[in-house]
Amino acid sequence: MFSGYASLKHCVEDLEKHGHLIRVKGMISPDLDLAEVQRRAYLAGSPALLFENVSGTSFPVLTNLYGTKDRCRFIFRGSLELVKLAVKMKADPGKFAAEFSKFAMRHPMSALKFPLTGMRSLPQRRPQKWSPVMQNQTTIAHLPQIRAWPRDGGAFITLPQVLSCDVRKPRLMSSNLGMYRVQLSGNQYVSNQEVGLHYQIHRGLGVHHQIALDKGKQLPVSIFVGGPPAHTLAAVMPLPEGMSELVFAGMLADRAFRYNKFGKNIVSADADFCIVGRIGRDIKPEGPFGDHLGYYSLTHDFPVMKIDKIFHRDGAIWPATVVGRPPQEDTMFGELIHEIAGPMIPKELPGVRELHAVDAAGVHPLLLAIGSERYVPYDKGKPREILTQANSILGFNQCSLAKYLFIAEESPGLHTHNIQDFLSHCLERVDWARDLHFQTRTTMDTLDYSSEGLNEGSKVVIAAAGEKKRVLATQVPSSVTFDPGFGDPRIATPGILCLRAPKFKDYASATIELGILCKSLEKTPLVGVGIIVLCDDSAFTAANLNNFLWATFTRSNPSHDIYGVGSFTDHKHWGCTGALVIDARIKPHMAPPLEDDPAVQRRVDDFIQQDVLLKKYL
Repeated sequence: MFSGYASLKHCVEDLEKHGHLIRVKGMISPDLDLAEVQRRAYLAGSPALLFENVSGTSFPVLTNLYGTKDRCRFIFRGSLELVKLAVKMKADPGKFAAEFSKFAMRHPMSALKFPLTGMRSLPQRRPQKWSPVMQNQTTIAHLPQIRAWPRDGGAFITLPQVLSCDVRKPRLMSSNLGMYRVQLSGNQYVSNQEVGLHYQIHRGLGVHHQIALDKGKQLPVSIFVGGPPAHTLAAVMPLPEGMSELVFAGMLADRAFRYNKFGKNIVSADADFCIVGRIGRDIKPEGPFGDHLGYYSLTHDFPVMKIDKIFHRDGAIWPATVVGRPPQEDTMFGELIHEIAGPMIPKELPGVRELHAVDAAGVHPLLLAIGSERYVPYDKGKPREILTQANSILGFNQCSLAKYLFIAEESPGLHTHNIQDFLSHCLERVDWARDLHFQTRTTMDTLDYSSEGLNEGSKVVIAAAGEKKRVLATQVPSSVTFDPGFGDPRIATPGILCLRAPKFKDYASATIELGILCKSLEKTPLVGVGIIVLCDDSAFTAANLNNFLWATFTRSNPSHDIYGVGSFTDHKHWGCTGALVIDARIKPHMAPPLEDDPAVQRRVDDFIQQDVLLKKYL
């Protein structure tokens, strides 16, 4: 029975043995070229790639490790079902006996291990001589200097595990292990002495940093790279309250998290690299960086980490990925998170049946949810309890960063992961005069540039309950003409029409333009159209579901960019009697979208042609 990996090298050898990994022998530049190969590898569903010769470093680079669902299941084949069972036990202890019986029938050997899983997963301290990562030291300049997009401000670590503790009670079990952006070079960082540490709002590292500053102390921070693949997944996992990321890492790795200490810093004994240092009050410009919303996050001031030591093990491997418009390799993280944590949703959010942060929309901009309606069982037909549940969702963990929340009353066969059917279900039932609920001038995802201010923006809840109110259009209504400047109407998905609009100038001009458009549509309504999306390129936006989701929800700020046909305000409630209009044009204050460099693409074309295995898969 497979019992997990002791190291990343162990994982690489196992993947290669089973045909899940290929070695890339040719010399490749970490500056744009390596990332371009990875993007192609992910889209092609290729094996993981181990680049053995990367210019400027002696360390090999591993990419596409998590690139397919089948490979992720293979990597975690000895522990995934056990971890899912543990989460189900925590979610619903009353049903655990039945769940365990089913599990034991399918996995008898794992069932025998289950009672001691928690104890076996507790972190274990190791002396330095038994900590492989502490065998060698290096410098920032000798690490792989990977830059993924042309405007990136320097080289970044893209799969870091960043650990911090509360300085008041620095206990390992109450530590925070998260994945935060780390800039290795560029900007004003002192070479080999400083790195940039970017954390967004609502992050555990930020809480620990604030506590340290309040105490007049620096915060010890450790950055782990590599190690058992379970450690990387643990760093991105939104765990239930009270569950340690390090215990979860031990469960998923089927091997306890082993650690040592260097001064006040924790060192992951099994990591390939460990950067130890501290952050205080110093800040410097960090970025730009091509991010998972599909745009550059721009240059802003963030904390500077002062480096004390950089350790690495013998034969260390540097894992990396590419962050960019979804889907990318980190899409697999989202799927694993949904699979593992899904059963916890009803426990953490009573009444909520399903929750889906939509990857194609950049994750945080769009949430889909299904809730229950039990408040007035004898008088159904309009949202009541699901509005309470919507408030709970928007106050829950990283869901608080959501911008659009569509929530529907539960219905047989309705699921949030069937996105098109879910949106159609909502549009068939929503009453735009009643079912829009805004939060304005609130905190927003640091990476979302749809608002004019950093960390600022708005939210809207769109609730749908009751019976069908309309039949959705699947073709553009033929009888409607549009005002000059608007045109090329296309149906993106039933009931949603994309309309090319004039280039956005400013909000004053947009208010006038859209006021005229909405007035004209009052006279000649678009039958069966629930949402009109104004965009720069309607052919692109309507070409497929992913394009629609990305362009619509990353390029609009609800309070500023939602309009409506027949709009009104009644006692501070805003609604409309006709179609909802979302202005998803690119605005001047937005960050530029990520675009490939043709010169890099040509270089990579040549590189692939010279590698027999790459040519076979890419």
